[in-house]
Amino acid sequence: MADVFSSEEFESKYTYPGSDLGALWSREKTRFRLWAPTAKTVAVKLYRSGTPGADDLLEMLPMTADVCGTWLAEKEGDLSGVYYTYLADGCREACDPYARTTGVNGCRGMIMDLSATDPKNWAQDPIPHRERSITDAVIYELHLRDLSTHHSSGIVHTGKYLGLTERGTVTPQGIPTGLDHILALGVTHVHLLPVFDFGSVDEAHLEENRFNWGYDPVNFNVPEGSYSTDPANGAIRVMEMKQMVSALHQNGVGVIMDVVYNHVYDAEGFCFNRLVPGYFTRPNSNGSGCGCDTATERSMVRKYIVDSMVYWAKEYHIDGFRLDLAGLMDTDTVNAAMDAVRAVRPSALFYGEGWSMPTTPTKSVTLCTQANASLVPGFAFFNDTMCNALRGNIFDEKDKGFVSGAVGHKEALNGSFLGMPHWCKTPLQCVNYAACHDNMTLFDRLTVSNPELTFEQLARQNRLSAAIVLLAQGMPFLLSGEEMLRSKPLLSGGFDHNSYRSPDRTNCLKWDNLSDPVYRDTLEYYKGLIAFRKSHPMLRQTSGRNVYTSLRPMEQLPPTAAGFHIRESEEKGICILFNAAQEPLTVTLPDGQWDIRIQGVSAGCGFLGTARESVTVEGVSALVLTQGEIHVPEVTKKRTLLPLLGAAAAAGLALMLLNRKKHK
Repeated sequence: MADVFSSEEFESKYTYPGSDLGALWSREKTRFRLWAPTAKTVAVKLYRSGTPGADDLLEMLPMTADVCGTWLAEKEGDLSGVYYTYLADGCREACDPYARTTGVNGCRGMIMDLSATDPKNWAQDPIPHRERSITDAVIYELHLRDLSTHHSSGIVHTGKYLGLTERGTVTPQGIPTGLDHILALGVTHVHLLPVFDFGSVDEAHLEENRFNWGYDPVNFNVPEGSYSTDPANGAIRVMEMKQMVSALHQNGVGVIMDVVYNHVYDAEGFCFNRLVPGYFTRPNSNGSGCGCDTATERSMVRKYIVDSMVYWAKEYHIDGFRLDLAGLMDTDTVNAAMDAVRAVRPSALFYGEGWSMPTTPTKSVTLCTQANASLVPGFAFFNDTMCNALRGNIFDEKDKGFVSGAVGHKEALNGSFLGMPHWCKTPLQCVNYAACHDNMTLFDRLTVSNPELTFEQLARQNRLSAAIVLLAQGMPFLLSGEEMLRSKPLLSGGFDHNSYRSPDRTNCLKWDNLSDPVYRDTLEYYKGLIAFRKSHPMLRQTSGRNVYTSLRPMEQLPPTAAGFHIRESEEKGICILFNAAQEPLTVTLPDGQWDIRIQGVSAGCGFLGTARESVTVEGVSALVLTQGEIHVPEVTKKRTLLPLLGAAAAAGLALMLLNRKKHK
């Protein structure tokens, strides 16, 4: 059947182009359409509840064979709140692959009026950063439970969608947490680890086995029930996830979904494969490591993936998608998804993992890997070249990287800083990062590879890494908590490098650490870096040609240092210096007077002094200078004086300062 499913004859006959798959509700009737071309008979089973195994069958409706391998049935009346499954050939019962929500543990779909779950003013929900480029984004990767499960979070809805809607939450010491922390940090988008329905957490017994990253899909179009306040009620998970998205949007933060279309939790039990056995999966292919690589090259699998992403974008106002193991998917599917989603949400971001994996497609296709980046021009890839250069090879935890003072990383670092590592020709396709949910956190990795260093010295390396990621061309990506030296210690000693099912005590963000000055200084440093990036468009360029024209690596620096000169015009520019050695380094500057903006533990857009001809960079730190920008050295005087002057006088003062700068 694998050969038949991928044949031109089968696809020509059984590819259904319509947009009405699933259960389409209206107050007068519900219409069901299922694609199951190999089935001899199909029926719809209607249930009172969504609890699997419950003896509460209401009715069984026979379905009629229709075009392109689809089956149809209708039921008069308002069925909102009724649960349902499909039964193929009298023996294979499964949830609807197009189900919009389900009961507990995703076994039965639920018919519903989706508009009844919309938050107030949902139709006017703002689209954050709608006119911006991907290089303007600063992504914050977050697992929902990690945000709120530490005892110091002050968040009421622990581990829930609603936990990310709460404002005013603080630690016992009064330090902001949760959403307020994210807003103060200044990131543009929150990247949520999987929030679709996944299989590794039992929604009926949340007191047990409550944590998992969620990379084990069960229902791709349904919110995960364990993050809702009532997993048994299919409407609640929909309503609360929308409330979370609305809260972020109202505060100017976009929402990225981490989607895992490359494999499923249980291939035989997956609803699509139960209804059309073997169709969704590549036979004998295990690039995902889960034994069930998705056959994205088949027309109805491709349609399903595209329809799914469009649904999330339209119904939940999702602002972008991170594709897990995108290298297992074919470029045609990825391009089709981007085109369809951007037709309804033009500003949507797309990025993912472009690793080359040993998968076996059922027909000849090109896979969405880094090497094929030019074939998916609207898609960005994680830049592991930078990650390995910064902290050391990902497969050798003792290996040191540039921020640890190791030599041999300059060439890789320079290419990555330009947003164009060896596999990429434009910063629009480059996602720079030093840590993500996989492997050790940045601080833990630095600790393991530099056991001789003190806590403060390791914090300096963490901050230097952040400066490189946040000042580089491309899109910066941060692991949540990285800005406060996140660690995942094991009770047995050492650190967890794969905490996908470790307890909350390992994974949670430990908010009370911010009472320590070193943690707090690091947080302020990240805030300053993000603010500086946002204030300087030359750090967020969208053209490889412009980057090569305006940005030059500085020469004659030791192998433990790197420098970059960005020239915007004859009178305006940025000089960026990184020193990974423990000793200070004196560097010759380009001509003219330079204003210091980032130095030591201080970062931001403020004025920290001037330099001409040369400057000294502290050990294990970044130094950033600008040229051609107005500054008022005495910040406190500016803040108290300008409101008293009035608008006209303030404008006159600004003009005077501008003229003085021009004539210097």
